[in-house]
Order: sequence, then structure tokens, then C-alpha cells
Amino acid sequence: MLEIRDLSVAVGDKPILSSINLTLPEGQLHVLLGPNGSGKSSLLATIMGLPPFEVVGGDILFDGQPIQDLALDERARLGIGLGYQRPPRLGGVSVRSFAEALGAGERLEREAAALDLGEFLHRDMNVGFSGGESKRWEVLKLVLQDPRLLLFDEPESGVDLEHVSAVGDAIARVVRAPDKQGRICSGLVITHTGMILKYVKADCAHIMRDGRILYSGDAEEAFEHIQTAGYTAPAA
Repeated sequence: MLEIRDLSVAVGDKPILSSINLTLPEGQLHVLLGPNGSGKSSLLATIMGLPPFEVVGGDILFDGQPIQDLALDERARLGIGLGYQRPPRLGGVSVRSFAEALGAGERLEREAAALDLGEFLHRDMNVGFSGGESKRWEVLKLVLQDPRLLLFDEPESGVDLEHVSAVGDAIARVVRAPDKQGRICSGLVITHTGMILKYVKADCAHIMRDGRILYSGDAEEAFEHIQTAGYTAPAA
């Protein structure tokens, strides 16, 4: 579904990502591991088409189609969705009105209850939400948007232990499931703590450092290696 070939990205004159290669097949969930400042969020923002990230080399293919020159809204219409690490506040836009604008009003109460957000439906999006509540809302937002490719930027960060399992369950429920058109969904999850791996089964892990991917392979092995040896490439 997603293929990144020799991708290099800059912000102005500053290189951010260098020679990134990553393949995410349909129906798989991959995790992206790395220290702060390694380029993980920059990669997701580049896939989504967010400024100020500029592709200076390589290709991003979605279903075989190059998308690096498409606008953000065009990528969203193709079926790409992003759950932000620091989601914006939207005063005057309630959770319920947002869901209705997406055509997902009939699913809202059921999906909100699964993430313990049933009492938030009348509130403005992210206004007065705690950090953990905002993260749960970002997961709910993606569920309601029904994208084929779900990009999650540290969905468990700031979420209390009681609700990490609900976040993991929601991700596991939508990734590998069919969208409205019956196409199987895939997911790419940035995790800093690795806690989400207790609740979702990842098909592959990618270790990133200094704007490069050092390793792609088994998720559990990669996380165990990081815990003992830091963000380095496991020995072959």
C-alpha cells in the first residue's frame, strides 16, 4: 500500500530525512521506533503532505501512485489519515458536529464509548482536554474518518495506564479491517515507549536515528534490543 523509495526531506536548507526506504503492505501494522529528534514525526508529516517539509529526493507511492507532489487534501481523499502528536484545539467545533460533517454521526456514540469519550460529544474538539484525552480523541477521529492508511504519532504518549489498552484495542480494531469500500486498512505507529506493543500485534518495526532508518524487522526483537542496547541496529 505504501512504498517509500530513497526519500530525502529538508526544511529550508536543513536536511531532515536521508535515503529513507520503507514498505508497508496492505493489511499490516508497522511501528516506528527512535529517540526524540530522530525524524519519526517528520516522516509521518511528509507522508501526509504537511508543511514545512519538502521532498528533495526519492518517491512516496500510495497504491503505486506517486503522491509527493499532491496537496494534503488530495492525499486525505485518497485515504490517508494522521493522528497528531500535539493535536490542535478547534474552538466552536464540537466533537458531534465534526463527526456529522464526516458522515459518521451514527457511529460516534459507539466508537466514543469504546474509548471512554462518551461524555465529550458536546465539547469543542480538544478544548480543555487533557493530554491523554486529546490522544484518545485523535484515535477516535481517525476511526471516524475511515482512512485506508492510518498514521499514528505516539498514540499512547500521555495516556494513563487505564486507557492505553483502549487506545491499543481501537488501533487493532481498525488496522487490518476493511474500510467502507471493503479495502483492507494498514497502519504505521510511532511509539516512543513501546507500551502500545502490549496491545497491538505489529508485523514489522523500523528503527530510526538521525533521519535514517537503521533497521527493519521483527517488532518484539527490535524493542527488546532497544531496551538493552539503545537505538542501534540489531546484529544480523
